[in-house]
Amino acid sequence: MKIVLASNNQGKLAELNAMFAPLGCELVRQGDLGVPESPEPFRTFIENALAKARNAAQHTGLPALADDAGLCVDAFGGLPGVDTAYYATQFGYAKGDDNNVTALLEQMKGVTNRRAALVSTLVAVRSVDDPEPLIAVGRVVGQIAPEPVGSNGFGFDPVMWIPEFGQTFAQLPVEVKNAHSHRGRAAAAMAGLIRTNWLGA
Repeated sequence: MKIVLASNNQGKLAELNAMFAPLGCELVRQGDLGVPESPEPFRTFIENALAKARNAAQHTGLPALADDAGLCVDAFGGLPGVDTAYYATQFGYAKGDDNNVTALLEQMKGVTNRRAALVSTLVAVRSVDDPEPLIAVGRVVGQIAPEPVGSNGFGFDPVMWIPEFGQTFAQLPVEVKNAHSHRGRAAAAMAGLIRTNWLGA
């Protein structure tokens, strides 16, 4: 089954393709099919992911999978949340992973409560009007490290310290990180939902 991924992020595509391959599903980036970016006007991950999935399905006629993910910092009342990708721009930096990390560490200076969660919400639709979207949420709780450590992964992986491993996500081997990341957990749950609900397996 071919599914359009409502993202152009190469990192997400690689992670998700590896997890969906056992189902016989191939993910294709929406940009490769000429799908324009979807507006993301909502304040929750679920609403934004659903909007992106419906947009991709509408433009391609294919089933679509969308991910909306972000960092939820306890000390900031759950923010940046849905604004994670643009976090750095609030502080005068250009959009980008490295700048997001820099801005976060600056804002966390002197903050003792460093608890945070990386959250991934996956939504899949069979068609643009699918009344029964599949929804899977993956969540990993950790601490914001005082400085970036590790070179694997992307986004906030270098500063997301995971107590169960005693390392940041960026220090873990890719296969370990994929299995335990917020996206990995959401993808595993979504694979089960697709297998049961779409493939009848």
